[in-house]
Amino acid sequence: MKATIERATLLKGLSHVQSVVERRNTIPILSNVLLEATAEGQLRLMATDLDLQINESVVAAVDQPGSTTVSAHTLFDIARKLPDGSQVQLAASEGRMSIVAGRARFSLGTLPRDDFPVIAEGELPTQFEIPAETLKQIIDKTRFAISTEETRYYLNGIFLHVQDDAAEPTLKAAATDGHRLARVTLPRPEGAAGMPDVIVPRKCVAELRKLLDEVDGSVGVSLSGTKIRFDLGQAVLTSKLIDGTFPDYSRVIPTANDKILKLDPRSFEEGVDRVSTIATEKTRAVKMALDRDKITLSVTSPENGTAAEEVPGEYVSLPFEIGFNSRYLLDILGQIDGDVVEVHLNDAAAPTLIRENDKAPALYVLMPMRV
Repeated sequence: MKATIERATLLKGLSHVQSVVERRNTIPILSNVLLEATAEGQLRLMATDLDLQINESVVAAVDQPGSTTVSAHTLFDIARKLPDGSQVQLAASEGRMSIVAGRARFSLGTLPRDDFPVIAEGELPTQFEIPAETLKQIIDKTRFAISTEETRYYLNGIFLHVQDDAAEPTLKAAATDGHRLARVTLPRPEGAAGMPDVIVPRKCVAELRKLLDEVDGSVGVSLSGTKIRFDLGQAVLTSKLIDGTFPDYSRVIPTANDKILKLDPRSFEEGVDRVSTIATEKTRAVKMALDRDKITLSVTSPENGTAAEEVPGEYVSLPFEIGFNSRYLLDILGQIDGDVVEVHLNDAAAPTLIRENDKAPALYVLMPMRV
């Protein structure tokens, strides 16, 4: 294999694929990136961790088509440190790959491409397109609620499912960790009818979100009950899905919370952020005392002291107090884009509903804390 490629092009492609590669691997070839130079003037890069796989094609001048695999992180670090604007020559033969750029020369050990594992996609019967902006919104508004607890593995991702609602069929994305729930609802894309319920793993979500920043237009989504593939133009991301059943989260979405508080999300967010400065790391509890058109946020910490701030808002129900984890509350408020946030409360122990208004695509549920 022999090819010449511009440093910036190589670096951009490698930065996408190397983040899929795990830092520590028991199987040596999983630390490698597969490089394949084709006669059409493309250099294909591929990396996998056996659950997630990325393919990216970049433009290169190919003198001799061929393929090899080489350490992904090492090659990425080399490309990063090469002089800006330089042309990088890659040549592989007999177990070594040479990299020449300007006056710098490297020779790296390679492993045969035939040993490189490829995820077998099988048939992907459900296929639809979704605008990149919409997909970004789905991810940003739900990913913070994905659980990191490995024991409840079925919560370690975003749950996608279609529903035939009365007015129009929808596609819903949900994530929860048992303390909070985030859900986004949008019109069902054409072709998504009859789609199986799927849970897209956390790592796939994170890699997809990075790639979406460079995509304009639409993303092709193809899936079966066990695999999902995202077509992002130059890059294709394929992932196994989480094999488990996502809980029926609609049961925890409160429908009868009658105490409604409306306030400005920015001043609310800043107030919570300020008083939580002294909250203890472990609980991070912030107390909200609700009175007529006045909300008092307070934190009492045995080590640090106390903090309080009044935030203006519309509230006409009976006064009461409720506590929340400030970190969870800030995560939700950070995703509210409008000028008003509605907080639907019931009592100090019941789940609380947070949303911009009843037309907003996103809805959040937060469990209170005892304070």
